[in-house]
Amino acid sequence: MKKVIIYSQTTCPPCYQAKAWLADQKIPFISYEVDKDPEALRRFQTWGMRTTPVFIVGDQVISGFNSHKLKRAWNAYNKENT
Repeated sequence: MKKVIIYSQTTCPPCYQAKAWLADQKIPFISYEVDKDPEALRRFQTWGMRTTPVFIVGDQVISGFNSHKLKRAWNAYNKENT
């Protein structure tokens, strides 16, 4: 099953908003908390990111919560991989 991956922190309000939005849109996702999971932090840092949330949608890395950008990326990912 296709899923969005979100790298977040436990104290990040935009991360909570993003997860709620993904759930509301019925977009499946996996969340990794970079402040609790050293391996997730290492992967997160390989993209040069410093702030959360960061999303992986297919081969796209999206920094920051932008619902329009996420929806476009999700739709494109589903369209090209059906």
